Amino acid sequence: TMAAPVYKFGPPLHARNVEGITRDDEFVTTSWAGDNQHQQPTETQQRIDAPLMKIKTYLSALRPWSLSASLVPTMLGTTIALRVHGFQEFNFLTFICTVFTVVTVHCAGNVVNTYFDFVKGIDNRKSDDRTLVDHILSKDEVVTLGVLLYCAGCAGFVCLVYLSPAKLEHLALVYFGGLSSSFLYTGGIGLKYIALGDVLILIIFGPISVLFSYMAQTGYVEWMTIFYAIPLALNTEAILHSNNTRDAESDKRVGIVTLAILIGKTCSYVLYALLLFTPYVIFVVLGMKYSTLFLLPMVTLKQAFDIEKQFRNESTLQKVPRQTAKLNLFFGILYVVACFGAPQLPFITRK
Repeated sequence: TMAAPVYKFGPPLHARNVEGITRDDEFVTTSWAGDNQHQQPTETQQRIDAPLMKIKTYLSALRPWSLSASLVPTMLGTTIALRVHGFQEFNFLTFICTVFTVVTVHCAGNVVNTYFDFVKGIDNRKSDDRTLVDHILSKDEVVTLGVLLYCAGCAGFVCLVYLSPAKLEHLALVYFGGLSSSFLYTGGIGLKYIALGDVLILIIFGPISVLFSYMAQTGYVEWMTIFYAIPLALNTEAILHSNNTRDAESDKRVGIVTLAILIGKTCSYVLYALLLFTPYVIFVVLGMKYSTLFLLPMVTLKQAFDIEKQFRNESTLQKVPRQTAKLNLFFGILYVVACFGAPQLPFITRK
């Protein structure tokens, strides 16, 4: 019979050197390769991540931090309408459609602002919005985004016409007035560049937005809603004024004129303080005379003082517009809650 083969077992594999590579070396090499693979995404991962990054870029170009300026007035107008007519006549779809319409037009205005500030040479490497400066998006992409947003806003308006009890001509007057203003702020004649941007912001992000949302729900105009819009309008103007004060030197170099440039640094600070703190005075008066619920926004007063200190400091002025926008959102929501819960809304008659 043939003898069975004899297998000789040598030392453990990790102790042997096979072609100059030990098991330990192999482990290290594999680990390094794994780490390197983790650091460098595969082609599949890149294909997945690329669209997500692009979407994030587009969203960033819309300046989402500024949207409180349009969201809160829309919520306020709807809340006043709810208090006047009750839940029986409240239409949730109308509210959603109103928010969509107002926000898309606001975003479109932000994109138009980005485009014309770049074309006119205002934005630079130190600017807060560097979407075009850093070539994050191309000019064509920004234009396309603006057109799509305006189209979306118009689509929302068409839906609103069918849902709202308001007359078409009344809705159209307010809507297209707001739409054209969002474009003319920097496009066309460029109201921002001739020191009229502040007036436009006071009108649009306050009275017009509140009036539009109220009318969309009720079907008619209530002029006293403008009174309720004053605190929000002043605070929104504070966002713009802090932005223009921060950019005053660069704006002056390219030859545009803003209110911050015309009145100088000291008066700009005084104006900012008035815009920031006047709403709190209004809340105190309403709280003492009508309902203590109107004192709810006073919770944010400390935050307002902190932002006012940042405004006085050149090194922290860069952050002030966004901080003011955040304040606008917080005290705006508290103001809406106060209007919703107050036993009586002054100057507004329940139907």
